[in-house]
Amino acid sequence: MPMEKQIINTNNAPAPIGPYNQAVQSGNLLFVSGQIAINPETDQLVLDDIKTETHQVMKNLKGILTAAGMDFNNVLKTTIFIMNMNDFGQINEVYGSYFTSDYPARETVQVAALPKGVNVEISVIASK
Repeated sequence: MPMEKQIINTNNAPAPIGPYNQAVQSGNLLFVSGQIAINPETDQLVLDDIKTETHQVMKNLKGILTAAGMDFNNVLKTTIFIMNMNDFGQINEVYGSYFTSDYPARETVQVAALPKGVNVEISVIASK
């Protein structure tokens, strides 16, 4: 028998720009789709600088986690996609400020392109 899944969508993160949901919960696990720096209030990209862009990505992730009754302490694993590995230090600084301890597992991958020409995209897997 297939495990039941619950779709998580919130106005505190950007609406999906394709055939996917912001997150899907199955049992105790939450799979959050990759988030980019779209401000959900204005539907505009936030690309002022890499730190500001990363903060917006993390705020979007937080909105989805909150909608699922979780926070960054529930995150087990993250995947960070970046356009330029030279931005890694600044992205890592902002990213790290959202976690207090027991950091999640993570991989960081430099890619050739990201949606809408952004510089960073982050997805997470969390558990209650």
